[in-house]
This record gives sequence, structure tokens and C-alpha cells, in this order.
Amino acid sequence: MASTFTDLGLELMATGENAGTWGTKTNANLSLIEQLTGGVLQVSIAGGAGTTALTIADGALTGTAQQRIIELTGSISGNRIVTFPLLTETFYIIKNGTAGSHTVQLKAASGSGATVTFATGDKGYKLIYLDGVATNTGLFEAPLGEANEVTLTGTETLTNKTLTSPVIGTKIADTNGNELLLLTATGSAVNEFTLANASTGNGPTLSATGETNVGINIKPKGTGEVVIGTGGAAATLTSSGANDLTLDTNSGTNSGVISIVDGAGGNITITPNGSGKIVLDGISFPNADGSVNQILTTNGSGVLSFVDNSGGTEWQAVKTANFTAAAGQGVFANTTGGAFTLTLPAGTLGDEVSFADYAGTFDTNALTIASNGSEKIVGSTANLTVSVERAANTLVFTDGTQGWLLKNK
Repeated sequence: MASTFTDLGLELMATGENAGTWGTKTNANLSLIEQLTGGVLQVSIAGGAGTTALTIADGALTGTAQQRIIELTGSISGNRIVTFPLLTETFYIIKNGTAGSHTVQLKAASGSGATVTFATGDKGYKLIYLDGVATNTGLFEAPLGEANEVTLTGTETLTNKTLTSPVIGTKIADTNGNELLLLTATGSAVNEFTLANASTGNGPTLSATGETNVGINIKPKGTGEVVIGTGGAAATLTSSGANDLTLDTNSGTNSGVISIVDGAGGNITITPNGSGKIVLDGISFPNADGSVNQILTTNGSGVLSFVDNSGGTEWQAVKTANFTAAAGQGVFANTTGGAFTLTLPAGTLGDEVSFADYAGTFDTNALTIASNGSEKIVGSTANLTVSVERAANTLVFTDGTQGWLLKNK
């Protein structure tokens, strides 16, 4: 009885067959088994669009489909097809080592069974197996890893994936590969941006986080501008490069409105640096607080300063003992219980102090009006004594020569 062969080319010897050559054939079978389980073969499929057929040689080591690992080589100028013999039932590791951006399809020699294809840019490995179905052998890929596994060199789309502490290189690109965001690493960085989304009716937040007090720097390039959109016309922040910052409401012929609002109802503080002043449209504000009841006045050149309020008199509750008045105050003096002294404040030009005889007793118990320090009253360093019943008057400060003068005599 003659020998037969398996689908992979191994010789099955009949009893009593191959006398004198059995050892040689057995050794050939063992060599073929070794090749089928671990052999490596390079097969050129160079050329344009077309098909390369892999073969199985019965009882020989020359078949191109009788290796475990097959590397496809050569320069291809069109889509290529590589076929395997029907009834083949095994697995292979296939390497696409070709040059050229074209597909390489793996399939059975005939029939409509499943196929596996290397994409135009896929020059990697595929683990495939053939089911050996008669006349319609299917060829399937067994992924090297989990299904849809992310690879180091592949291009994948991640959907609903959570990245914990991801490390990104020097840029983030858009879907066209163009630079969307460039990243600069700082070796000792401790401050960063934090993005927070928001619920309905609230805006998302971009914050500077890290240390306790951290600013956010926005720096345009060259003569570029920082544009803050308003949903319509844009407001523009422009830096001249000379420590100036201009906010343009871009309102055309209409008046632009700039609002500074603390939504929580807190204070809003605008503070110049060092000894600088706040200047709005040429008007310079003082950089220190004024005194109680002072008002802002201008020098006619756009410089505002605090002065005492001479537009009205701040009358005090009735006084019955020595009292030092402040500029702008009026004093109801009641000397029924005895005479006392009203002391004037240190005067500046225009300061005023008023007095009135509350109970009509100045003729009995006089009111003494004294200056503060060395200032004069009506040109004299002596105190002023008021002894006229129901007397009332206002003193206004002039200068160091005349000091306090009576407005009404």
C-alpha cells in the first residue's frame, strides 16, 4: 500500500512500505515538523497589484506555506494578495516587511472564506489561523493582545476612557496633526492651571492653583492682542510693551461700558503698585485715605485731593465743658453751669468752625475761644472772649498772618 500525505505535507507511510528508506523518510518528516512548528521563511511578494500563492510540498521542505513564521518582503507598487492552499488547518505569524503604501490581503486560494488584510501603513505582525474547511477555508486573525488594545505606535481613538495622571509631551495636536496647544516643562513647577466645569446656569472656571497667592499671566506675542469675547463685539486688552495695558470695548460709535462687579457683594479694590496713583481719563486720584468728612476737590489740572468739607456745618450736640472742635463743626455752647473754652483745630485754608450761645448766658459766663498751638485769632495770638448774650458766629482760617477770622461781625 502506497504512502499518503497530510494537508501540511507530512508523509504517512503504510505498513511494510518504504523498505530501506523508512529512516530517511522519518527524518524528513521530523525535519518538516520542526519547520512547521518553528521555521522562519522570507517570501518576496514584490510587484504591482497581483497575487502570490504560498505552497505545500508533500514530503519536502520546499513549500512556502510550511513555516511557522513567514515574513513578506519586497517593494510593492499595488495592492497585493497572498493565498494559502485549501484544507490548511494551522496558525502562522505573518510579518509585513514590504516597502510601499499598499494593502496586503491574506486569504485561501479559492472560495469566499474570511480574510485578513494589512492596512497600507501596517508594517507589523499578525497572528492568523486557518480553519481548514474543504473548498472554503477561512482565514482569521487572533489579535496579539486584548481586542481594541492601545499600542505604542498605532493610531487609536479612545472613547470613554479614564486616564489617571497622564503624561503628555510638548504639544497637543488637532485631528489634522496641527499644533493646538504647546506645553513647556518647568523642572521646579509647583503652580498650574485647574479647569472646572459647572452646573446649569454657571460658567466653567479656569483657576491658578498651587501656592497660596498665584496670578495668571496672559502674554500675547509681538504686537498681538488679548481678546476677551463678549458674545458679540469683542473687548480687547492690548499691551504696548511699556507697562501699559489698554482695554478697548470695541463699541464703534456707541459708548462702551466697563463694569467691575463682585457677584458676592464684597469690596472691589484697585491698587496701584508702590507710590503710583490711579488715573482715569487724565484724572489722578489720591493714593491715601482722607479724614472724616473731607471731600475730593480738583486743582483744575486733573489732580484730585481730599480737603475739609466747607459746604455745610456739622453741628454737635450741646457742649457744657471744654471742647476741641474739628474743621467743619458747629458748637452749641451752654455756659449755664459756668464758663469754658472752645479750642479750634489746626487750621488749613478754608477750614471753618461755628459757635452759638445755646442758653443766652454768654453775658454771665463767657465762652473762651482758643487757638490750637501758635495760630492766631483775628491776627492776634490772644484768646478770643465772647461775652455777648445770644452771640453766634463762624471763624474761617486764612493763613499764618491773620489765622482765624470772623465771617460775620
